[in-house]
Amino acid sequence: MSSERDLPRTEERNPASEGLDLRGGAEQVRLFLDDQRAAFDAVALASAELDRAIDAIAEVLSTGGRLVYGGAGTSGRLGVLDASECPPTFSSDPEQVVGLIAGGDRALRHPIEAAEDSPEDGAAALRAIALRQGDLFLGITASGRTPWVRGALEYARSVGARTGLLCCSPPPAELLVDHLLRLPTGPELVTGSTRLKAGTATKLALNALTTLAFVRLGKVYGNLMVDVKATNAKLRARAQRIVVQATQCSPERAVALLNEAGGRVKLAIVMQLLALDAADAEAQLALHRGHIRNTLRAARGGA
Repeated sequence: MSSERDLPRTEERNPASEGLDLRGGAEQVRLFLDDQRAAFDAVALASAELDRAIDAIAEVLSTGGRLVYGGAGTSGRLGVLDASECPPTFSSDPEQVVGLIAGGDRALRHPIEAAEDSPEDGAAALRAIALRQGDLFLGITASGRTPWVRGALEYARSVGARTGLLCCSPPPAELLVDHLLRLPTGPELVTGSTRLKAGTATKLALNALTTLAFVRLGKVYGNLMVDVKATNAKLRARAQRIVVQATQCSPERAVALLNEAGGRVKLAIVMQLLALDAADAEAQLALHRGHIRNTLRAARGGA
C-alpha cells in the first residue's frame, strides 16, 4: 500500500473541508465555491504553456492533422465533450478533434473504473483510429499517472505524433511529452473526487485549447462565431444576427445573403462587405484559407 507521500496531490485530504458534513448548508456552499476558484488560478498559472499548445494545435489542424484527446473517467468524458462541441461551433470536420475514453463509448454513461489500469488498452485505442505522424495526442489525467493514458502517450511517441499531457498533479519525471499542461488544483473538497475542481480546471483548459486554436484558424471574426452551423431555429436566428452585427446590414438583407450563401455565415459576411456574389466571395475566402480578416485586408489593399 502506498504512503501519503506517494499520493498525487489530487488524492490528498483538504484541511479546509474537514468536517464538511457537519457544516451548515450556507457554509457548505461557500466552501464549495471558494474551493472551485482554485481551478481558475491553476489554469492561469499554465497560461504560457497553454499558448504554446494552442499554437501547436492550430498548426496540426491547418496541415491536415488531428487533435486527439484521451483519458479515463471524468477526464475522458471532458475530452469527448470538448471534441463533440467543435463541429457545431466551428463547422470543423468531426475527424479534426477526436475524444477517446478508456472503456469506450459505454464509459461515457457507465463507470468502467478498471479500464484506466491498462496501458495496452490506451495504445490500442490510438491504434484503432490510426494515429499517425502529424497528429497531436493530448492525454488527460488529474493524477498525471493513469496507466491507460501513459500507454497511449507511449504509442503516440512511437508513431511520431506530437504529445501533450494535461494533469493536475506532477506526472512521473520519466514521462516525456512535447506539451505539459500542469494545472495545480490541489486536494479536492471531497477527498479524491477529481470531478470537482480538477474537472473544472480541465474543462477550462480544454475550452481554451480548441476555442483559441480555431480563432487562430480564422473560425472567429472579432468575437463572432462566423463558422456556426445553422442547424436549428435558434442557430438560424444566431446566424442572421451575426451577419447583421458583422456588416451592419438590415435583418432582411442578412436573410437574403444567407439564402444566397447556402446558410454559410462567413460567406454572407464577405459578400456584403466586399459587394461580391457568392462565387466570387467564396474564391476570395479560399485564397486566404477562410480568414475573413485577411480576405478583407487583401481586398482593401492591406488596410
